[in-house]
Amino acid sequence: MFVFLLCLAAFVAIGLASVRKAKASKKDYYLASSSVHPAFAGLSAVATNNSGYMFIGVIGFTYATGLAAIWLMIGWILGDFLASLFIHRRLREVTEVSGQVSFAAVVAKWSGQDFGLWRKIAAVIAVIFLGAYAAAQIAAGGKALQGVLGWTPQSGAIISAILILAYSAFGGIRASIWTDAAQSIVMVFAMSLLLFVAVAGRGGLDATHAEMAAIPGFLNLFPDDLLFPGFLGMALFVLGWMAAGLSVIGQPHVMVRFMALKEADDMAAARGWYYGYFTLFYLLATGVGMMSRLYLPDLAALDPELALPTMAVELLPPVLVGVILAGIFAATMSTADSLVLACSAAITSDLAENRIQRPWIMKSVTAAVTLLALGFALSGSRSVFSLVILAWSTLACAFGPLMIIQALGRRVNQPIAIGLMLGGVGIALWWRMMGWEGQVYEGLPGILVPTLVGFALSRPVGAGRAAGGAPETAAPAPGS
Repeated sequence: MFVFLLCLAAFVAIGLASVRKAKASKKDYYLASSSVHPAFAGLSAVATNNSGYMFIGVIGFTYATGLAAIWLMIGWILGDFLASLFIHRRLREVTEVSGQVSFAAVVAKWSGQDFGLWRKIAAVIAVIFLGAYAAAQIAAGGKALQGVLGWTPQSGAIISAILILAYSAFGGIRASIWTDAAQSIVMVFAMSLLLFVAVAGRGGLDATHAEMAAIPGFLNLFPDDLLFPGFLGMALFVLGWMAAGLSVIGQPHVMVRFMALKEADDMAAARGWYYGYFTLFYLLATGVGMMSRLYLPDLAALDPELALPTMAVELLPPVLVGVILAGIFAATMSTADSLVLACSAAITSDLAENRIQRPWIMKSVTAAVTLLALGFALSGSRSVFSLVILAWSTLACAFGPLMIIQALGRRVNQPIAIGLMLGGVGIALWWRMMGWEGQVYEGLPGILVPTLVGFALSRPVGAGRAAGGAPETAAPAPGS
């Protein structure tokens, strides 16, 4: 317990220390005055991306699925990487040209147009689903305390919310990024420690492999319950998770890290930190998820999402259990604080149309969003994995198609942009209602169909005039 509290105190201290560099401006509160070092941007983005979903959701999914869960990692990282090749630098350039601080505002002004109505609708969608996402992260903290200390999930949720309030509401995005960098170190150390101890405890790699092979289907490379048999089913499964990785472009809380980079030329370095850490951590999480099946064979009847904290209690001495618990809390907080700040930016910059400029009001909005997310986390018991994927896919389908079209040098008018956003969200939700998300990730059709339709209805940037007859002023060309 002492180690756990010490780590949490260190995170809060780092976040509060960032307040010394704060400036009384909206750009500083939401973008750290575009002064973030590439290492901090990359580590912060990957810590935010991993979240309690990686510690709780992915490990729980791997516990139930086995080796075939590795395709989530392969598809997710590959899709994420491919999107970064033509989106991330462009987003940083447009952020500088537009002078905007919120994700939706930058996308709305990407091609020199001003999609005011699109921006408001996008802000409403962002607040709803980012808020639900934040609640899932706070709930993940509650599950961690339940599995390790036997406390009620509500206790962990309340502690998570208090810590987020302690530094995010005051330090803004800089506090979030600084603490993310520290949290990322704790996260990878905690996961490495548990995997090493778990494998050693079963007698090494050969003995571990023999035990896993004795579990029917656990080491199958491909899932057994695909929507279509054979190669087609496997291809759709992997493409679905590639779409999940590509979906990072629609996540305001992740992409704002790249928007806050000091220079667009720093993007390659930031990506190096991001994907290096991402690959390492995902491999560790998958390994721990598989080991948890050996140590906790009866957990499936209860809640597989408690696999990590429960295994930590069984294998490690109390001091090291505190490290694991701190790692889980670090993951949940690194995402939750980013989500509430993204919600705050959508409210103060998009819904309020930039009328809110005073720092104390922005901080108050951030605090209010945190409390609302806590209330939602305390009101239900939905799976962390399911809730995160729902929010992730919906945001991706709302923002992704328009971003892809514009990043490829095309433009559409505002009615089409609104149609693409609502159509993508509608397709994703319908796919989930049909129960097909377990076979093919709903973001695949939700991004692909609107992107193809929008591209067919688009024109090259600079061709003619923008909607309403205003001359078009395009942002810099990709790679400029």
